[in-house]
Amino acid sequence: MIGTKAYSGVDPFTGAGRTINVCSGMIQSDEPCVAEGLPVLSPGLIDLQVNGFDGHDLNDGELTAGKVEALSKALCRVGVAAYLPTLITAVEADICLRLYAIQEAVETLPYSRQMIAGVHIEGPSISSKDGPRGAHPKEHIRSPSIEEFERWQEAAGGLVAMITIAPELPGAIDYLREIATRGVIVALGHSDASEEDIYKAADAGAQLSTHLGNGLAGTLPRHPNAVWAQLAEDRLSASLILDGHHLPKSTAQVMIRAKGIERVVLVSDSVKFAGMEPGRYTSSIGGNIKVSSDRRVSISGTQFLAGSGVSLLDVVCDFSSFTGLSFSDGITMATQNPARFLNRSFDLKPGNRADFILFDLDYDTGTAQPRDIIFGGESVIR
Repeated sequence: MIGTKAYSGVDPFTGAGRTINVCSGMIQSDEPCVAEGLPVLSPGLIDLQVNGFDGHDLNDGELTAGKVEALSKALCRVGVAAYLPTLITAVEADICLRLYAIQEAVETLPYSRQMIAGVHIEGPSISSKDGPRGAHPKEHIRSPSIEEFERWQEAAGGLVAMITIAPELPGAIDYLREIATRGVIVALGHSDASEEDIYKAADAGAQLSTHLGNGLAGTLPRHPNAVWAQLAEDRLSASLILDGHHLPKSTAQVMIRAKGIERVVLVSDSVKFAGMEPGRYTSSIGGNIKVSSDRRVSISGTQFLAGSGVSLLDVVCDFSSFTGLSFSDGITMATQNPARFLNRSFDLKPGNRADFILFDLDYDTGTAQPRDIIFGGESVIR
């Protein structure tokens, strides 16, 4: 077929060589090939928690459809095929305006239409305590309200797909039970919950722990506590930020062993400073921000993190060296596992969009580098 391009690589899930033929942005056919010497051929990445990236911020100032589209374009260049724009705690009017901008981008602009799989609202019904609250503004934390949720969905055109909530709040269990029946993913996070709160939330339909190990008090009871309870609860998958700063290596390793590969989702939780040069910046959330050469984003003069300074591609490339697990496990956690929550197919099979990454692996260091990033059948790597 005229205009067809062929890409060959090793399937990370089977180890077999495969050649996929691409035409007009779609996968036309798939055939086996010899695997020896080929790069790893991975589906595009799926990020369930993106606050911003490369100077683009979903939670700062007046959000427009154009700004959302600029973020989508920046993310596709780092291998993201689908994502959930993530809005944090704010007054209802601001949340609704941001939701409307995201809806407009999905309806009218090509990258956002293809990439945005829903919206993740992190808050505003979270713990108001210092520590669990993280960087969320305390003055805007409030009780859960189905009526407010319905106004969100109206503004978003039904795009709200995930809500992070603290299950210990009054009315939270009834609230999360109701939104779970409406098909919304309920995630637990920024919480000071008891073990009983966690189990009640799982009974009511909670499916995920948001960035497990973060958004917690600085010190916890030895046992029981919210971390042990979420690790033990098999009905909860866990999203993890493996940027080398949010979780120590040993903690990440134990969490993955406890949850199992199939119940871990890698997320970036990136903020606008991810992808930017080291230096000092100003943010409406957190104030004076320092971006270090090791991609740590912190509040200047303190030890406190101000979000993640990495992309999901960065997380995947360093996954094996950080965890000691196989590169294919990291790909599973960044593609297949989050895809299950979205009920969409991102597999590299005929009839699907040609969104994928070719990785070169360095087996001595356990790191990977993208050789090429294909989005809609075209190379977008910088």
